[in-house]
Amino acid sequence: MVAAGRPEHTGGAPLNAPIVPASTYRHGRERTYQREGGPTTDAFEAALGELDGGSAIAYSAGTAAVSAVIGLLPLGGRAVVPASMYWGVLNLFQDAGADGRLRVVAVDQADTDAVLAALPGADLLWLEVASNPMLSVPKLPWLLTAAHAEEVLTCVDATFATPLLVRPLEHGADLVMHSATKFLSGHSDVLMGALVTADAAMAQRLRADRYLVGSVPGVLESYLALRGLRTLAVRLERQQANAAELARRLAGHDAVIAVRYPGAPADPMHERWTAIASGPGMMLSFELADAAHADRFCDRVGLIVHATSLGGVESLVERRSRYEGERSMGTPDGLVRFSVGIENVEDLWADIVQALA
Repeated sequence: MVAAGRPEHTGGAPLNAPIVPASTYRHGRERTYQREGGPTTDAFEAALGELDGGSAIAYSAGTAAVSAVIGLLPLGGRAVVPASMYWGVLNLFQDAGADGRLRVVAVDQADTDAVLAALPGADLLWLEVASNPMLSVPKLPWLLTAAHAEEVLTCVDATFATPLLVRPLEHGADLVMHSATKFLSGHSDVLMGALVTADAAMAQRLRADRYLVGSVPGVLESYLALRGLRTLAVRLERQQANAAELARRLAGHDAVIAVRYPGAPADPMHERWTAIASGPGMMLSFELADAAHADRFCDRVGLIVHATSLGGVESLVERRSRYEGERSMGTPDGLVRFSVGIENVEDLWADIVQALA
């Protein structure tokens, strides 16, 4: 990913893919309009595609990428989705269900039998590598194989893992979705999404649909996301080391009821996670006594930032059940989602201890 998506190695060529702020292009070549994408976006897509093992299609936001997948389904089609997942994505599916465009079946993605029972007659199986924010892990290869046997389209949201930890295409997924806003760009300054597929016809259709809808990312966003991708490996190395250590310490703190971190050997999802992932992960969640305790913790952190989103170099915490959509999915009132950054781990722990006091 450091070398991918660079300009040609010719004398005098720029080292980095340049920002090309053009909305239209001269006739004479295939591209005529920025809605088709541009050179800067092409460079990001080349790098991400190489990293994930397929062809990448970039979007203006992660939700735009999700909407593109929904657009592939037939009218009245049946989508099997996790009952607990990122609520913004669930909202998209629920809205499509309310409009009659889809029939949505929500199941616990960690309950393999329930997922398998829902597959016959489905048009789409949507999974998260680890659910947001509960961090439940599906038996990914097993479920993807079963879905293909039923001729069900599969898409895996790999935002929490990135291609450095999990490459769903290698396990049989048809599509991978990334919110590039998060770990891929890594600096909390980009709004962007992406789909990756190994199916050339699928990639062509998605690009054509993106052109018609106009959900192409901006040039600056593509440039920043590509720049962030260059440092993904070193950022994730530090974030994972911090997350593993903080999960261990939080598990021993008297104020913490439970820690959810599939990378920890004691976590009930650990065996499933290590079967698909090459590292312990950067995300964890922990539960405090109730909403009041969780809110007080979030208000008292200083180095750690109390904000939504995740995946940046700075550590972020949020009580997710503050949102009605999260509460309706059963997210515990006292659960705090923790996106671990690259700060010094002792500084992070000192901030946690004082906020829990």
